[in-house]
Amino acid sequence: MRWRDGRRSENVEDRRDAGGDIGDSFGDGRAPMRMGRGVGIGGGVGTLVLIVVLLVMGVDPSVLLAPSGQVAPPVTVPAGRRPEPGESRQFQAPTAGAEDEMKQFVSVILGDTEDTWHAVFKENGKRYIDPKLVLFTGTTRSACGLGEAAMGPFYCPADQKVYIDLAFYDELRNDFGAPGDFAQAYVIAHEVGHHVQNLLGISEQVDARRRRVSQHEANQLSVRLELQADCFAGVWANRAHQARRILEQGDVEEGLNAASAIGDDRLQRQSRGTVTPDSFTHGSSAQRVRWFKRGLAQGQLNACDTFSTKDL
Repeated sequence: MRWRDGRRSENVEDRRDAGGDIGDSFGDGRAPMRMGRGVGIGGGVGTLVLIVVLLVMGVDPSVLLAPSGQVAPPVTVPAGRRPEPGESRQFQAPTAGAEDEMKQFVSVILGDTEDTWHAVFKENGKRYIDPKLVLFTGTTRSACGLGEAAMGPFYCPADQKVYIDLAFYDELRNDFGAPGDFAQAYVIAHEVGHHVQNLLGISEQVDARRRRVSQHEANQLSVRLELQADCFAGVWANRAHQARRILEQGDVEEGLNAASAIGDDRLQRQSRGTVTPDSFTHGSSAQRVRWFKRGLAQGQLNACDTFSTKDL
């Protein structure tokens, strides 16, 4: 992927020097909340879905709440071993040099999404507002509550920020077999896709509908929301390549591999050996690949209407 000569965004907030000090989320001495409303890139939901799927791939962190409404405390496991149910991944931080290059990479990809979505919104008579991207290590505070590295990358609509611990990319490459810089760019583009949904009012409408329906129907709405974010990531890739020729041979395959690696069916099968479609909240591998490819092929907002179609 050709990224080194790209424009670097000024909207990257680096909290890594804080060393996991979450501070006071409220400013009045109260302790920070655990993560409430956020949107992540992968995983499955439902009380029967293994915590490993949720924690590693950044599912909507509200699903980490136990039935009592209290957060189930994670138990860390050594690097190199897959977590058992109820455990969370113990992340190994990248070296300082690697993180510095990754910060540059993240800022370029974010800048490219800014350029792309400003143009797309202008074409559609709308105004795009840049999100912030927060780099953190371990834990950090957000307007959605306490964010943790084990949750994976996530977007918080309340403060319009994307959050990512760069150690996640090691997990994506080593544990889920999705290496490559374009696979990493896809992660950012997917989270920015949730920001696009927020600006267009889609997220608010879906949240309102989810509160009025059964858990099964709410899960189906979540799937459509996540698949649309995948499609928006494809729209970005299409437009960015047209404008700046960012894609090299093998990049598209990296993106498709990443989309496939984090399908609900694949994650559930890997973690517990069985698949429960009713618990899906992000879509199957085939669905995620299909909608990313659709956005990539057409490069238009209207190509990503996952809510009107019966065939996902």
